[in-house]
Amino acid sequence: MSQLDAETIAIGTELLIGGRSDSNSLFLAEELGKLGIVVRFKSVVGDERQDIVAAIHAAAKRAQVIVMTGGLGPTVDDCTREAVADATGQRLGRRKDALEGLTARLAQWGRIPNTAQLRQALIPSGATVLKNPVGSAPGFCLTWKQALIVSLPGVPREMEEMVRQEVLPLLRTAYESSGLPPRAPIVRQVFHTFGLAEADVDAKLLGLISKRIPVDLGMLASPMGVLVSLTTKGSHSAPEKQRDLLQKLANEVRSRLGEWLFAEGRDTMEEVVGRELTKQGLMLAVAESCTGGLIGHRLTQVAGSSAYVDRGAICYSNRAKTEMLGVPTDLIALRGAVSKEVAAAMAFGIRERANVSVGLSVTGIAGPGGGTETKPVGLVYIGLDDGTGRPIAREFRFHGDRNVIKQRSSQAALDVLRRWLSK
Repeated sequence: MSQLDAETIAIGTELLIGGRSDSNSLFLAEELGKLGIVVRFKSVVGDERQDIVAAIHAAAKRAQVIVMTGGLGPTVDDCTREAVADATGQRLGRRKDALEGLTARLAQWGRIPNTAQLRQALIPSGATVLKNPVGSAPGFCLTWKQALIVSLPGVPREMEEMVRQEVLPLLRTAYESSGLPPRAPIVRQVFHTFGLAEADVDAKLLGLISKRIPVDLGMLASPMGVLVSLTTKGSHSAPEKQRDLLQKLANEVRSRLGEWLFAEGRDTMEEVVGRELTKQGLMLAVAESCTGGLIGHRLTQVAGSSAYVDRGAICYSNRAKTEMLGVPTDLIALRGAVSKEVAAAMAFGIRERANVSVGLSVTGIAGPGGGTETKPVGLVYIGLDDGTGRPIAREFRFHGDRNVIKQRSSQAALDVLRRWLSK
């Protein structure tokens, strides 16, 4: 063994049947990678005790660090504690430190633990209790068959704080005591693009990384665009060399992607345009038809957005476009509500009525019905008016279901705004 390998196990039937997505494993991979611990496997298991036991047995054969999330709640389907006890041959018992932490947290919320909640203080013998600084359910960790098993709540906010405060210090100690040579942190750099298909992004980055370079290039398409990632492999080479190599490759990615690159890291399109609107001292108003307020929602999800968002109007019907924005009825009759001309008129109307720097609009056919041969489902027009008499009106043709088309339309509108701001 030349390194510590890890496996994450996400527990919850809802993760298997589509009720909820697993974001915890992505966070864990990133945080473990910073220590040079490679996540080699990821498992998702339902709330079946015997299945969790099987997943633990499988993980212990191939990983030295096993991080489990979920199944530590008070309900009957939360059986991770029992499964870990079964798998490792340990007995469950109520632990004083776990009970005290649980009781103190509930007291802060003005509650007294009931019988079901008291189950959360049951911990396998020999395990170390991990404090939960956010929620009521404690976690725990124990060593079994040369593997460190860590069990954490599935609520992302609770899990993340426990990893930072409890788990990472434990893992640093485990790595130091393993006798293994230190590895450079696994670093992942992320780039966000919009407006290019995944194949086109791939073509632009062709030949960027040769086989001998210890960096992986990844791509992931979504309604918000194509995400590009550069990930170091955590080799034993000097961290400075890896950092310099990653920076060189990142600069090349930026150069090749050019105008299609809108953000890096955790930044979103709405944060990017928000910063630029603030920097330029501009105020925005938005008129939405097919997106039904999604653009306004995204913009105002950013803290401090009142500095640059004045108002938003959902003008779904033709009458609303006329009454609220002043779009001429004869223009709608002549060109149709889904047209460049109406998009431009909507942007002009919202800007004039709000008396702001720039107006942004969207009109389109989100489907699944309403399309025609000349105006199919997915046809969307984005309008922008800045009072110069030279309005912008762009046509887009998106595919996907209604929700995807709305998402892509909102992203396209914000991208039109971003490009205008960058001129």
